Amino acid sequence: MEVALKIILVIASLGLIAVVLLQPGKSAGLSGAISGGAEHLFGKQKARGLELFLNRLTMGLAVAFFVLSLIVAYFVKGA
Repeated sequence: MEVALKIILVIASLGLIAVVLLQPGKSAGLSGAISGGAEHLFGKQKARGLELFLNRLTMGLAVAFFVLSLIVAYFVKGA
């Protein structure tokens, strides 16, 4: 059971890395450095299509990663 959970955790972490690297950059050049993340924070740019799918997949994989990390830590501690 513990080995299977560790394998799933590694797969989830690799998937999370891949999805984050596939996402396009939100800001480019000097204008992005000046404005920072304020545009994304206040929702001026809405995600559509593939970008929306990648955002949702990132959130799902991140939640799965954290939950699996806690579960694996619990089983390793108990062993």
